[in-house]
Amino acid sequence: MDHPDLAAMIGSRICHDLISPIGAIGNGMELLTMSGSQLGPEIALISESVSNANARIRFFRIAFGSAKRGQTVARSEILSTLSDMTVGSRLSLRWKVAGDRDRVDVKCAFLALQCMESALPYGGEVTVDADGDGWTIAADAARTMINPECWALLDGSGDASALVPAQVQFALLPRELARDGRRAHVKRSETRISISY
Repeated sequence: MDHPDLAAMIGSRICHDLISPIGAIGNGMELLTMSGSQLGPEIALISESVSNANARIRFFRIAFGSAKRGQTVARSEILSTLSDMTVGSRLSLRWKVAGDRDRVDVKCAFLALQCMESALPYGGEVTVDADGDGWTIAADAARTMINPECWALLDGSGDASALVPAQVQFALLPRELARDGRRAHVKRSETRISISY
């Protein structure tokens, strides 16, 4: 079986997700220059775009970056990243996990959050919880949009060769879990999805 070039897909995914906020920064700067004003809605546009781009970069650094057992991520950093990412979004994220956490665990949770995000184009509420070594990422929404081929990858029954960059998290999550001797279990209905491991 051919395996996709995950590194290239990650680069494409990062570029894809950052292009909109970066474009908005450029638009805000253009408005600022044309108006000659130091205050106004253009400043808010720039500020919001910079914040969103910064949050995405912080999120991607954990989700797609190197992680080893023994490295920790502060709870305050996790909460700040998730809060900044959802400003103006239809998606609500609740991190119910107490304390600082191992970077490997946070990486897996962030990859699972991206899987959830792809299934919730109309918004919804996602909760991340941990009980001992077990984790559950659950989403509730009025409507979900599931790509069965992608979600099949999480339990090992799918084929990653047809993935596009926006779906790379579906190939990475099971790989990261397997390195740690774990496996994802998915439950789905029309209004609820959960990933546990």
